[in-house]
Amino acid sequence: MKSFEFLLPDRISKPRDSGLTMVLDKGLGLKNAESLMEISGEYVDLLKFGWGTSILHDKDLIKDKVKMYQSFNIKTFTGGTLFELACLNNKIDEVFEESKSIGFDAIEISNGSIDMGEDDKLSFIKEAKNNGFFVLSEVGKKNITKDKSISLDERIDAIKEEINAGSDLVIMEGRESGKSIGIYDDTGEVKLDVVNSIIDKIDVNNILWEAPNKNQQVNLVLNIGQNVNLGNISTTDITSVESIRRGLRGDTVGKV
Repeated sequence: MKSFEFLLPDRISKPRDSGLTMVLDKGLGLKNAESLMEISGEYVDLLKFGWGTSILHDKDLIKDKVKMYQSFNIKTFTGGTLFELACLNNKIDEVFEESKSIGFDAIEISNGSIDMGEDDKLSFIKEAKNNGFFVLSEVGKKNITKDKSISLDERIDAIKEEINAGSDLVIMEGRESGKSIGIYDDTGEVKLDVVNSIIDKIDVNNILWEAPNKNQQVNLVLNIGQNVNLGNISTTDITSVESIRRGLRGDTVGKV
């Protein structure tokens, strides 16, 4: 029972196929993470151990955090940067095995920081799927100049190919800044013409939009809907994002 529950708008309950929220863990301690999930875990669907941060912390602690998150019905995975590092060092098989031993149930495959050919990326997606992982792949480059060189048609083609290869969700690169990259202009505003062109060709439920900033979260909820998939959400913004989805903030009240 929630307080003022008679005012709470409905939303799809977990496990969800849409309206997913992916949260970025940048190094929370186990107790802090567990306390956060006790109050907000029902609003989190995917939990990313950011970049290569899981390498820096004790393996048993990472295992305990993974198990704790999964107890709240949350899929866990490492950042795509870790997979790219494995690719550079020819350690892909080892990463699959280590991920299984730790308990991760998902894998992110990206080529945002390295020159990984698209054919290789598609092959890795298929391999991850064959290893039993929920697969997320990311389209876009972390280098702003390189990302801007990707045409809209190339972006759409890449999304289609990665879905066909077995990707369960395709992440649209937005980084932590949410500026000058992907669907965002230099000020961090959403380029709605680009978004609309993408969802005109791709099932929106197959896309997870990295949206680190509140204005982006509001814009995507208002223009795509309450059940848009949002990613790179800060641990401090979980409740805020759910409030935006439910029309419990001034930006979306009466509009969702």
